[in-house]
Amino acid sequence: MVEQFNSIYQRAAERKGGTAALEALLGQPLSPAQLQRYSNADWLSAFSKKVFQSGFVWRVVEQKWPGFREVFFDFAPEKILLLSDEMLAEKAADPRIIRNAGKVLSIQANALMIHELEQEHGSFAGLIAQWPDERIIELWALLKKRGARLGGNTGAYSLRAMGKDTFLLSQDVEAYLRAYQVIDGGLSSQSSLKKIQAQFNDWQQQSGRPLQQISQIVSMSVGDNRVGFSRAQAD
Repeated sequence: MVEQFNSIYQRAAERKGGTAALEALLGQPLSPAQLQRYSNADWLSAFSKKVFQSGFVWRVVEQKWPGFREVFFDFAPEKILLLSDEMLAEKAADPRIIRNAGKVLSIQANALMIHELEQEHGSFAGLIAQWPDERIIELWALLKKRGARLGGNTGAYSLRAMGKDTFLLSQDVEAYLRAYQVIDGGLSSQSSLKKIQAQFNDWQQQSGRPLQQISQIVSMSVGDNRVGFSRAQAD
């Protein structure tokens, strides 16, 4: 049987040196009003950064990011959508960025996703901002289906980086969910994701906390997350 959230919280607090120490490690998502202030370029930049960070050294991506902004017009979707295949190929070879042709192509594909979803819903930022927490896995699925290279954890990490409330399926969170038999199949299957969403919804009702804090607390309650070491930034 899955633990009540209070039990998970108490164990995490003990492992982190007390409730004050634990609370200091927790993040706070932005409000819908704050999320709606982001521009389409802000969102494209966030998606692009996480795509390039996937499977790569994050520090190197951060160091190169000013170059990416120069090469890709500060990630303005309307400008990127005008690039021809030849122009994209030239940019993929630019030494100011990390030269990966497949990931460069995803920048234009995700610019198109943002443009199309804005046409369909009136505002891309508004769509993200108003998406209900209790159906966050459906937003993950939308980004995966309509975007490029935003499946797996990449879409969720992008949302978290921008302040959208979401849980993350880190190694520690996955280990907990399997240990308590919330899931027993593939992590990315629709069946597993629905069960995970239902469990987080239950914990949210118990605690009144945002999904971000719940997944951080679950992560810090298991594995190697003890005093002096935290994977809270990764989760």
